[in-house]
Amino acid sequence: MGYPREVLIPGGPGGRERPARLLLVDDDANLLVVLAEQLRADGYDVGTARDGVEALRRLENAWPDLVLLDMMMPRLDGISLAREIKARADLPIIVLTAIDAADSKAELLDEVAEDYVTKPYHYPELRARINRVLRRLGDRLPGQRIVLGPSLTLELGRRAATVNGTDVSLTPTESRLLYALAANVGQTVPTETLVARGWADTDGADPSYVWVTMRRLRQKIEPDANRPRHLITVRGIGYRLEADSNRLEADST
Repeated sequence: MGYPREVLIPGGPGGRERPARLLLVDDDANLLVVLAEQLRADGYDVGTARDGVEALRRLENAWPDLVLLDMMMPRLDGISLAREIKARADLPIIVLTAIDAADSKAELLDEVAEDYVTKPYHYPELRARINRVLRRLGDRLPGQRIVLGPSLTLELGRRAATVNGTDVSLTPTESRLLYALAANVGQTVPTETLVARGWADTDGADPSYVWVTMRRLRQKIEPDANRPRHLITVRGIGYRLEADSNRLEADST
């Protein structure tokens, strides 16, 4: 029968598609076994870890395409693990937790997580959320170093920018918007597209979210945030990422 089409991504032998690799991290042994079996039955390549320390050991050997992790774990809790992962690369994270608090959810989504699922979860919904996050990989430029000018380089694979020789970290939301813009350098990306990329699973997200994030990004990466050279507003339509003198350099180092 083959794997479901939606969980195949590029990167297999000979450029073929391959099953998406997931790392499931939870100290609940029963949940770990049951969920891993469900995911494997749906075509995912699944690895497991019982806590954050074990997860980091696994990450030393290979990077998955997405991490699902529990918040409450011994030795290294979920939020600390998520921060450690995001410090290394912009690896998508879905949080599994029994805590259902709006403030905690908003904080997690802004800082470290692409999505948030409350336990006890409904497996078909969880699977749909996994697929939705994985489909965003199409906008990613993994491992690429994008030189937009002598004062600005984006390294989106590690969620960072170099501004005038200084490293600047980016939040997951900032990175998602830059991925969408960097995939279309010199072209206007509609605001609605950026809302969908940045806050696909956030109820009530609107264009003001994009405006606030762009203002924050300009303060981080522009020589003069009030006179942007790279993050250009196209009034009434959206935003455009520009290289100095319309020249873009990229390499895979």
